[in-house]
Amino acid sequence: MQEQKLSWWQALGVYLKPRVMAMFFLGFSSGLPYLLVFSTLSAWLRDYGASRTVIGFFAWVGIIFSFKFILAPIIDSLPVPYLTRWLGKRRSWMLVAQAGLVGGLLYMSHLNPQMSLLPVALSSLWVALCSASQDVVIDAYRIEAVDKELQGAMAANYVFGYRVAVLISGAGALLIADNASWAVSYTTMAALMAVGIVTTFLIAEPDHSKVKKQAEEFQHEWVDKVLGSGEHGPFKEWLVRAVACPFLEFFQRNGRFSFVLLLFISIYLLSDIVMGIMANPFYLDLGFTKTDIAEIGKVFGFFCTIIGAYLGGLLVVKYGIMRPLILGAILLSVANLLFAHLAQVGPSRAWLAVVISADNISGGISNAVFIAYMSSLTNQAYTATQYALFSSLMKLPGKIIAGFSGVVVDAQGYSHFFVYSATLGIPAVLLAAYLWHRSRGEEESEPAAG
Repeated sequence: MQEQKLSWWQALGVYLKPRVMAMFFLGFSSGLPYLLVFSTLSAWLRDYGASRTVIGFFAWVGIIFSFKFILAPIIDSLPVPYLTRWLGKRRSWMLVAQAGLVGGLLYMSHLNPQMSLLPVALSSLWVALCSASQDVVIDAYRIEAVDKELQGAMAANYVFGYRVAVLISGAGALLIADNASWAVSYTTMAALMAVGIVTTFLIAEPDHSKVKKQAEEFQHEWVDKVLGSGEHGPFKEWLVRAVACPFLEFFQRNGRFSFVLLLFISIYLLSDIVMGIMANPFYLDLGFTKTDIAEIGKVFGFFCTIIGAYLGGLLVVKYGIMRPLILGAILLSVANLLFAHLAQVGPSRAWLAVVISADNISGGISNAVFIAYMSSLTNQAYTATQYALFSSLMKLPGKIIAGFSGVVVDAQGYSHFFVYSATLGIPAVLLAAYLWHRSRGEEESEPAAG
């Protein structure tokens, strides 16, 4: 079958599709709560005199986001009483998570950390739990709502909305707190969750009928294999159907090649994650002011990220996923080399702008394309659980290796560190090229098999 070639204007037109446009608002809803239980919360606690030790303990709230793969089977398999029949599988859970976020943020807005630190901690955990749940169900909706070729555009709009929300819940929340109060700030953030709630009511539920029967047959087969024939306890059966089957399906569908795919997911962003933790210390040590970092690194970098994300989505529509995936991996490594060059040049605002633009555009492209790629690996019968596994895995090795980044900088300096981090991207480039070559071989063999 001949691949249809789209013009650039036709490719750009995907951003006008209603479901693609809706992802901006869902991305906004997903990004808004994140900083409200991290850096914004830390500023609130410090403003009320909490010790640095106490603030440090609040970082553990973020552990919840690392366990999305535990929440996902519940969201994938259990209906919400009354709501699922009315709104459908995805929108019902979306609404529950958003309502939980509104309630949690409103409750936090009435608290005083000096008088009620434990309620602040418990409500922060609740907000983080609802936020992680919302992330899981929005990811599932994004994958199920459109075809594979539109996933890059969906990811780009999601990233745009998420970044705007992070800007509002970070800088915006601080400005409101400074000019009014923390109570007004958190109440405003709770009100802004209406963006996600309204979107949930306006969007259409994806069609699950095509995969429902297939999933039921697969689950029945594995329940018998794992538990044996006869009567089983309902909880045991649920564990096999909801928890084990998504992973079993992935490994059965891909065979031994599953391990190659999981390896690729775990190393694709490796160079970017390892470099990222040293970026701000690097700017300061090189002699840039905090104003330089804010203006160029944050504000200018924000727009570069959005440009990169939209370009990544456009490339997926125009060329498919695999070739832009290789490009993204190459760009991430090259951006690290530019940081190494900046370490030699010194505190030049012009070079900082060049490096920031290259880093953020390449990051935007690679993230949008990589999200589209991981989405393409899921089976829509188990979207939430399989994607939660991928998204949890994609940052784990990078975070572990990043823990040693300071040791490398102290021993050999920033220039060598950025060169080393660039080389960490080479396996991802080679593996992406291999996956592209393999996918081309599969495409060419399909007509012959038919």
